[in-house]
Amino acid sequence: MFLRRIGIDLGTTNVLVHVPKKGILINEPSVVAVSNIDKKIIAVGAEAKEMLGRTPDTIIARKPLKDGVIADYKTTEAMIRYFINKALGGVRLFRPEVMVAVPAGITSTERRAVVDATIAAGAKAAYIIKEPIVAAIGANIPIGSASGHMIIDIGGGTSEVAVISLGGIVSSTSVRIGGNRLDINIAEYIRKKYSLAIGERTAEEIKINIGSALYLEEKLYLDIRGRDMVTGLPKTITVSSDDVTEAIQGDLEGIVAAVKNVFHQTPPELSADVIDKGIVMSGGSSLLRNIDKLITQATGVSAYVADDALFCVVKGTGIALDNLESYKRSILATK
Repeated sequence: MFLRRIGIDLGTTNVLVHVPKKGILINEPSVVAVSNIDKKIIAVGAEAKEMLGRTPDTIIARKPLKDGVIADYKTTEAMIRYFINKALGGVRLFRPEVMVAVPAGITSTERRAVVDATIAAGAKAAYIIKEPIVAAIGANIPIGSASGHMIIDIGGGTSEVAVISLGGIVSSTSVRIGGNRLDINIAEYIRKKYSLAIGERTAEEIKINIGSALYLEEKLYLDIRGRDMVTGLPKTITVSSDDVTEAIQGDLEGIVAAVKNVFHQTPPELSADVIDKGIVMSGGSSLLRNIDKLITQATGVSAYVADDALFCVVKGTGIALDNLESYKRSILATK
């Protein structure tokens, strides 16, 4: 029987699409540009991201997902439809089965919204799978074993911390802290310290180029442009890695607190397993310099970033799709 299956990592910052046997076909920003006049979709993904902060009054470039969940249902549906069509090509005889990775902490209402949006976007069936599970599968963690494994998945909207054993989540927490929040706090810090207004994209650039979770012995510097809050004119300043570290301290403390909270909920035997094996980190924001060292210092348990950290979730959906029958029983909510 001819079946089309697609795995989607529906992230707050990026959408990644995996098609079994073909690999990751799409990695684009979760941004949609909508016309204010007739509410039509003008652009999706990379093209729409180029418009962020640069649109006239007649166009709105927006992120339809906030903190890992749907904030704008219609726009999300249009975005999912666009990515399904792009992955499978325009003319199709069969509607695909789609697996969507969602944060472990979402409510049943939020889960239903994802299923409904995916079905409305053209899927025959929608399966919802929790991000920590697929992140662990994608990071090559043997989740079926009777042994505890801790995964920290830090994305654009949420940070998921979970201990997994025997194919299920034993203890977990989901905090709405991720790369987007770090960007906002960097922009806010620069506005207060340097009286310079910068956009989200500049803040993200600063984080990627010179950001660090711990203060660096050899500081990094970056020249940035923005609007002087006093004169209203364009201005260029130099910011350092110390500025970024200071700006994001509060958020990093929130992630550390989440990790400690999960340890408190975890049975002693599984905690001992985690100490032996270490903590695995995945997600785009786990690529921030020294964040693994920060977690190691704070918990006393060695932490390391998985290979291809950005792609762990979407790779995990691909593996789960290939073995759909065995995963259906234990970890999927289906429709």
